[in-house]
Amino acid sequence: MSILTRRAVIGAVTLLVPGMAAAQQQSGVTVNAPWTRAAGQGGTGAGFMTLRNAGATADRLVAARAGIARTVELHTHINDNGVMRMRPVPGIEVPAGGEVQLRPGGFHLMLIGLTAPLRQGERVPVTLVFERAGEVQVQLAVESAGARGPAGGGHHH
Repeated sequence: MSILTRRAVIGAVTLLVPGMAAAQQQSGVTVNAPWTRAAGQGGTGAGFMTLRNAGATADRLVAARAGIARTVELHTHINDNGVMRMRPVPGIEVPAGGEVQLRPGGFHLMLIGLTAPLRQGERVPVTLVFERAGEVQVQLAVESAGARGPAGGGHHH
């Protein structure tokens, strides 16, 4: 068993699913309202969510995987002489006692080379890999192609 898997098994991360309460565990990292937009097979999708770290030590999202995509990259948007462009990043800092939002126009996951369409109403499994917390399984709720956020407004629980 890998160290990352062992950490996840030990319960270093709590996965917070909308509508469900979760007990705080060792690392204090929770994932809230994970979602994506509908997209066609062969195309590119994006993953959005809020990462909250109630722990005393910062953590970093360093990678992600999804069986439905050829590759998954961590991205951000930058202003390049007045033109907004997406750029890969090596990691996304989740500050101690804080949160980071993966959202349209900011940090997000890029699901590149979709092997099947992302259909509204379905859920897409994704594995997030944190530097300290290890691997976390999430289910992205597929919203409409033009969605600006998760159904129900993505309330924090």
